[in-house]
Amino acid sequence: MSAKVEPDIRVQREDFDLQAEVDQLSARTSGIGAIVTFSGLCRDEGGTLAALELEHYPGMAETEIARIASLAITRFDLLGLTAIHRYGKIPAGGNIVLVVAAASHRQAAFDGANYLMDYLKTSAPFWKKEHGVDGKAGDWVAAKDSDDTARDKWK
Repeated sequence: MSAKVEPDIRVQREDFDLQAEVDQLSARTSGIGAIVTFSGLCRDEGGTLAALELEHYPGMAETEIARIASLAITRFDLLGLTAIHRYGKIPAGGNIVLVVAAASHRQAAFDGANYLMDYLKTSAPFWKKEHGVDGKAGDWVAAKDSDDTARDKWK
């Protein structure tokens, strides 16, 4: 019987290094046949957006991401899973979120990463506020029906 896989969950202001995170997960995990990464970046929205300001509910955000990650590990038999979500003011082109899913086979790694992202977009307590290149703070970004639809395919 193998040891229980614990996800590595971080909510942080600091940037992350995708390759360093893959290397760390690989070094602590055996039996890997596939690693899938997803890195979400701050879009510039056609040159109109300078940054996104991300706020979260401390403690609750980490707990919810860990809950979703544990479900992904069990459902897709993942060997390792890292999820990092940044907060604060992130410039266009900057890293926002990273998911690294490791499994014995590629489909499980793809599905685990996709599942986690679909639930992260709808269930983790984060809020985004746009900041335009004109220096003005915009509105808080509303939830999208398409994110709910993506999540619901896993039910």
